[in-house]
Amino acid sequence: MELNKINSLVELFFLKYKEKKKLTNQPFLNWLKIGEDNFLTWEQVESNIRFLAEHLKKSLSKGDRCVLLSENRPEWLIADLAIMNAGGVTVPLFTTYSEKDYEYILNDCKPKICIVSNDIQFKKIEKFIPNETKVLSIENFNQKIESLENIFFKYSQKETNNILDVYNKEITRKDLACIIYTSGTTGNPKGVMLSHGGILSNCEGAREILETLIKEDSPVFLTWLPLSHSYEHTVQYVQILLGAKVYYAESLEKLLPNMSIAKPTIMTAVPRFYQNLYSKIFLNFSKQKGLKKKLIENTILLGTKKLNNERLNLKEKIINFLCEKLVRKKIKKQFGGKLKAFVSGGGALDQKIGEFLNSIGLPTLQGYGLTETSPVVSCNIPGKIKIETVGPPFKTNMVKIAEDGEILVKGENVMLGYWNMKKETEDILKDGWLHTGDIGKITKDGNLKITDRKKEIIVNLGGDNISPSKIENLLCLNEKIKQSFVYGDKKNYLVALIVTENEENKKNIENYLENLNKNLSLVEKVKKFKLIKEEFTIENGMLTPTLKLKRKKILEKYIHDLEKLY
Repeated sequence: MELNKINSLVELFFLKYKEKKKLTNQPFLNWLKIGEDNFLTWEQVESNIRFLAEHLKKSLSKGDRCVLLSENRPEWLIADLAIMNAGGVTVPLFTTYSEKDYEYILNDCKPKICIVSNDIQFKKIEKFIPNETKVLSIENFNQKIESLENIFFKYSQKETNNILDVYNKEITRKDLACIIYTSGTTGNPKGVMLSHGGILSNCEGAREILETLIKEDSPVFLTWLPLSHSYEHTVQYVQILLGAKVYYAESLEKLLPNMSIAKPTIMTAVPRFYQNLYSKIFLNFSKQKGLKKKLIENTILLGTKKLNNERLNLKEKIINFLCEKLVRKKIKKQFGGKLKAFVSGGGALDQKIGEFLNSIGLPTLQGYGLTETSPVVSCNIPGKIKIETVGPPFKTNMVKIAEDGEILVKGENVMLGYWNMKKETEDILKDGWLHTGDIGKITKDGNLKITDRKKEIIVNLGGDNISPSKIENLLCLNEKIKQSFVYGDKKNYLVALIVTENEENKKNIENYLENLNKNLSLVEKVKKFKLIKEEFTIENGMLTPTLKLKRKKILEKYIHDLEKLY
């Protein structure tokens, strides 16, 4: 399939469906909350997209916005494609937004239609929905609101061969596909306008990397990152392109048992997931003794050597063979046994975590991107992993480093602009180059390496630039530390908030910090810290829906505690 000749995401789906027509009953989408084998087939998904698009067409004109508020489930993808097929623009909303964010977004995008999954989601936005906006629901919970279930049934009784001539052929690559509001660590969310061509070009870059991993006809994905996130939103279309079988996880808490059911070949997640995974496995490893402990140590040591392309001598090869059979195979089995790769995006993955996971048999590819780039810019390639980098840029976009070190990106994948924000668009898009706000460099191998985040850098009293996220990641490698927040702008030294479950962990944390400081530069050392029990969460407004720290919100609450440390 020549992606550069496809005009829209809708066309991508229907062409893939035609390709699969001889296998129309092949399982496609499954929500594990309902059951292990409760799949919708490609044929059922195709019919439902056509039925819903025909229904939406009565209310939508080209370019009209349609809000989609739902947890991950098969109807999410069906609704997304149906909205675009009807000529509309999808505006996905996180289920974890604050009331203020919902109010702002609905007022900003002025949707013609709102699709909500159930009563829980409807109540979150009910009072902000304009009177003239039509509401549809996935589940049948309110007689005044038409449900997708009823729409599918009603249209299935009709002659459907000519519905929308199967798919909308008027959409072009330059047309707006969706407006994805960035969760924003400060201020109101910005509506990022992504085109059909932008997402298709991203799929083209992703295919090049993933096809080297997938030999079988139908790879399996387990999805848990919200589909309202630009990363997982685009992954949907990569899944279609690869003809994948897709499982939607029940929840983050049930991810591991869901993995043993789904047996995924590919899984995408954000760094926080890998950080938690590292802590759990490392804690388990630290409890082992004797021969088991020795075997685990060799697994990590020799696995890291192989990752860094260092040659193993004969003795090491024999030991590594035993590690493969006795340690890595068991670990892989816990994750379903068929995992070809974890793909990490949405933030910086700590190098130590990347090395550890790869060494124990869980291949982890770190990539880099932004919502504004549809979203992936670069990704490590299987067999050529350079763990300290985010891999080479996709061939479908260009990357250059500005004089001040800022990473600039150009290509079809770059957003059309921010919705209703002309000045902000002009500030970030100059001569077609997107100014990412990230600092980095291109290595001699042609890989992109991120070194800092322009806006989050701490500038101390001495004028030194310090990356707080680097130190926060290192602090969180200690199993007693759940989260951390580093502070010190215009100060003589750095201090930190440390989230831990138990005050009794203080001595352990003090010792860990003392050792950590030995390996940090003078300006990076954390001199003092305060223990807190309350976690930074989406619910209390201190984490974005993609699990990044909302620095401004944390400071609002803890500024006095931090200042007392000086």
